[in-house]
Amino acid sequence: MIQIVGAGLAGCEAAHFLAAKGVEVELIDMKPLKFSPAHTSEKLCELVCSNSLKSDDVYGNACGLLKEEMRRLGSVTMAAAAETRVPAGGALAVDREKFSARVTEILKSFPNIHIVSREVVGLPLRGIIATGPLTADGLAEAIGKEYGGGLHFFDASAPIVSAESVDFSKTFTQDRYGRGTGDYVNCPMTREEYETFVRELTGAERAALHEFEKSEIFEGCMPVEVMAARGRDTLRFGTFKPVGLTLADGTRPYAVLQLRKENEEGTSYNLVGCQTNLKFGEQRRVFSLIPALAQAEFLRYGVMHRNTYLHSPDILNADFSAKNDPMLFFAGQMTGVEGYVESAASGLMAGIHLWRKLCGKASVVPPATTVIGALSRYIAAPNRDFQPMNANYGVLEGGFEDVRDKKERRRLLAERSLAEIEAYKNLMFENS
Repeated sequence: MIQIVGAGLAGCEAAHFLAAKGVEVELIDMKPLKFSPAHTSEKLCELVCSNSLKSDDVYGNACGLLKEEMRRLGSVTMAAAAETRVPAGGALAVDREKFSARVTEILKSFPNIHIVSREVVGLPLRGIIATGPLTADGLAEAIGKEYGGGLHFFDASAPIVSAESVDFSKTFTQDRYGRGTGDYVNCPMTREEYETFVRELTGAERAALHEFEKSEIFEGCMPVEVMAARGRDTLRFGTFKPVGLTLADGTRPYAVLQLRKENEEGTSYNLVGCQTNLKFGEQRRVFSLIPALAQAEFLRYGVMHRNTYLHSPDILNADFSAKNDPMLFFAGQMTGVEGYVESAASGLMAGIHLWRKLCGKASVVPPATTVIGALSRYIAAPNRDFQPMNANYGVLEGGFEDVRDKKERRRLLAERSLAEIEAYKNLMFENS
């Protein structure tokens, strides 16, 4: 029996793939016996920071392309996301409760997946460690002892407010540049309102500030107060940018906070891009300065927590196996891929590679012209300043440099990638 430690996105992807191939799997998670600082649900595949899986644009966004690659390889998280999605313009967002419930239901339907609740404190003899960036101390210590520890940065999540507490008379519904079906609620601010908000945001008290150092904050999960401290207009050119949005009178607002549905019923909204480490009382005070949120009821406050990841170039091969143990794999954010989709993709790949080895076959990493293959290679390539990596065109192997139109070039890159994934799938799964 193969052990998979950790039932997040990566662990669930690996368990699903292996079980579908007839492998006996023991899926181990410490929930509900014990919860990490960021987890609250007893269900598998819990989404912690956001309900958004980012862009679903296959031909214009690298993460959208990665999703399609995963779909073609049989991803369970992409299937569950399709069933539980909520309106989010060009992004793929899900009702997080229904998403976790659906993945849990699918995995429990396999008689050869044995879900066990216990805390693992040692390395399995063979299998996959996918315990994520908040790996419990006992296992983290065992990994550190074997592989020299890990690096870490701090990750943050955004607050969620109740829909009935939002003053919709001070909002307008519109997707940026008119793309989508009106899935974002926009909270406009005048210059005076914005500058007041930024002043109070940057001066607000942060939680356990003494525990954090600026160098440890990862750019991809930057707290909104840290971004604001970089300059008065930083948010207006980022999270609060008004570009592509128009008020009823045809003018552009000075700044805009966007709200996105957190669940299918639309009873709660996520403050888009507002990951924060402010104290809870300060979050309520500062975000209530935004006119539409003056009476906001906070259903969940933003939190910040440490994310630990391996220095994978020294430890892992491109198939996510340990260099000193070909039958022990790692997957998820702890390998240095950053984001829900990227984590799930690494779990899917670890499952594929482990299955190949169980069949007596060699691992075959997807081509570097695919996003999933490029990320696999990224985590194993020599890199002194290794940091977590999101799906992006920069990691893809080059091509079509003579095409000057960016949209056309990305379309060509996507077509090449999907053709390569189809060929890879045929090679991997032939006679299986």
